Amino acid sequence: MNDTVLLRLQEVEKDFAATDEGGRLQVLRGLSLEVKPGETLSIVGPSGSGKSTLLNLIGALDLPTSGEVFFDGENLATLSDAELALLRNRKIGFIFQSHHLLPQCTVLENVLVPVVATGAASSEAVERGRRLLNRVGLGERLKHRPGQLSGGERQRVAVVRALINQPRLLLADEPTGALDRRSADNLADLLLELNREEQVALIIVTHSEELAQRTGRALTLRDGRLEEAQ
Repeated sequence: MNDTVLLRLQEVEKDFAATDEGGRLQVLRGLSLEVKPGETLSIVGPSGSGKSTLLNLIGALDLPTSGEVFFDGENLATLSDAELALLRNRKIGFIFQSHHLLPQCTVLENVLVPVVATGAASSEAVERGRRLLNRVGLGERLKHRPGQLSGGERQRVAVVRALINQPRLLLADEPTGALDRRSADNLADLLLELNREEQVALIIVTHSEELAQRTGRALTLRDGRLEEAQ
């Protein structure tokens, strides 16, 4: 694994308006974190602990109230909206509990959505999409639509879509939460295998202790701070 730091959070705090009278709710408190290229990390914690808020900051979807977030050497607070959008598209892949596939599009078309967002899909991108879909066992489903797939198959399509632009970091927010035990185990296997094959750092937010134990590091978000999982 590379010793270079891919992601760094320094004394990050995040709060939100809590009442009409101007009160504030502090969700993250002086939180610091470093993630290296190719690393696997899980973050667990009770509902409402701020896991999704943290993932939004890491994924450049939001900025902290105070503190700094650096990705690939860049301070996210110094980037324009257009630069942040390009960073999210090219360097970060997102997987959610709900797959968010477009029902009117085929499997291959769904995978290519992040590519066509910035222009027409090249022949190389199409070939990469086909290759990855074949890799995850969906090579015979290229022309199927999401409604013709099982829940586990739809999540595999979402994984390939997240990887299509060869991101440096893959963020997975409860990726197995809507799956049965067997599909969840299969998806966990796939994510960890692709982490090694694609050399992409992987951060998983999950309620599953079993999934968390399979990553290189497991952290718990408690009282707005990260600590090593017990």
